Amino acid sequence: MTESDWSLHPQLRADTALIGDLPLSRVLLSSDARYPWTLLVPRRAGIREIHELAYADQLLLLQESVRLSRALTALFSPTKLNVAALGNVVPQLHVHHIVRYDHDPAWPAPVWGRLPALAYTPAAQTERIAQLRDALGIALVVPD
Repeated sequence: MTESDWSLHPQLRADTALIGDLPLSRVLLSSDARYPWTLLVPRRAGIREIHELAYADQLLLLQESVRLSRALTALFSPTKLNVAALGNVVPQLHVHHIVRYDHDPAWPAPVWGRLPALAYTPAAQTERIAQLRDALGIALVVPD
């Protein structure tokens, strides 16, 4: 399967906003403004697990995860950065990168299911996306 066969899962589309694309992955911002929370979604059709990626793509995903992790750490100075590929609800491979603080509302528990999502204001979301694009060196390119 090729990248042209790939599409973003409807649940991810509903729960996130587009930051942009890295060489392998679509970078998304979670709609929950409680946490600086981003996702990497490799643009490969039919992939559910990291080990299903071609070896070169596994390495590229790791490089992109490190790049995103460094950007989030530089921007937000977290107590802990949680990086996880769970996929219990959305089967499409996606890797969460969640900035956590020892004073955030879910600490020290996982963020899932603790509190209802707190929506970004349009201005705050636009600012957060611009901040992350700048830190990652991503130009705005509207995907199809």
